[in-house]
Amino acid sequence: MSGDHPFGIAIAGCGTISNQYLANLGKFPDVRVLFCADIDSSRAEKQARAYDVPAFGSVADALRHEGVGLVVNLTIPSAHVEVAAQAIDAGKHVWNEKPLALDVEAGRNLLITAREKNVRVGCAPDTVLGAGIQSARRLIDSGAIGTPVSALTLLQGPGPESWHPDPEFLFATGAGPLFDLGPYYLSTLAGIFGPARSVAATARRARDTRVIGSGPRKGTRFSVGVPTYVSALAEYEGGQAATLLFSWDSPLSRQGFIEVTGTEATLALPDPNFFGGDLRIRKLGDDDWSVIGSDGAAAGRGTGVVDMVRAIRRGEPHRASAELALHVLEMMASIERSATTARFEPVTTRFDTPAPLPSQWDPYVPAE
Repeated sequence: MSGDHPFGIAIAGCGTISNQYLANLGKFPDVRVLFCADIDSSRAEKQARAYDVPAFGSVADALRHEGVGLVVNLTIPSAHVEVAAQAIDAGKHVWNEKPLALDVEAGRNLLITAREKNVRVGCAPDTVLGAGIQSARRLIDSGAIGTPVSALTLLQGPGPESWHPDPEFLFATGAGPLFDLGPYYLSTLAGIFGPARSVAATARRARDTRVIGSGPRKGTRFSVGVPTYVSALAEYEGGQAATLLFSWDSPLSRQGFIEVTGTEATLALPDPNFFGGDLRIRKLGDDDWSVIGSDGAAAGRGTGVVDMVRAIRRGEPHRASAELALHVLEMMASIERSATTARFEPVTTRFDTPAPLPSQWDPYVPAE
């Protein structure tokens, strides 16, 4: 596909998250959404009409569209591998919503197939490519906190069933606070510390059922199939350590908490579920925090797709790689396993740590 024309995109899965992708992808000059696909044809039609997408139908229809070069896979976690595999088999590049797969072996096989077909796989979260986290990466790389030695993350709240109209999939295998929100925090730390080598954890579930709190199905009770409280420790190959908490069992909401401590200072990062935000640094001997504004583009979901398309056209690696996503998936699977075995569990997958984006990088400006 020529670099003189926008790269053709198909959206597979037209649920709630598709609104953010469709709104943002429509603003990026390097790509154009040509197709909306969903198992529910009326939902695909609704999104296509709302965002001026020229065609809609099934995933199979999307894969037959000659103009589509990349599929943005926004299906529920249990369908991620199936839909991605179909796209790869059709010779399409794939951007997967997180997690990459439900288990490490399935994710590993997906990458093998993609290499055989000579297509690429990228994976959310791409919030780590936003101005907030990228500014933190550049600041840490500059030596502003000395040598990074540890991190502390915290995500807790009552859970998404109060606001999400169809929350059951968020409490099923492949989701819960660890698999649904953990990738934001774990991917951020992976970019700073590199690969992890082992994890240990404990996990709980406060309630076996929950009640939908909004929308047409308000009051419906459903079963919870995953831990809703996970506390973990991670050891990294570079010698760093992290303490991690992910919970949907708390009446008190505290989100977006990541602190990275170095030998000279502690850096508080912005919420990794968003693309912008200020940083705060507290150096050894300081009485209070100093605020540092983030530098660069604070775009939105789809930024990783644009980075991937530009990398494909240049023949360079893309940043939100499937290898990094596979490593994060293995970390989460090992955390889950450790909660059962009560011992440190190894993490064996590896990835090449991408360089930070330059501060002047802008997804809204066409690549040269």
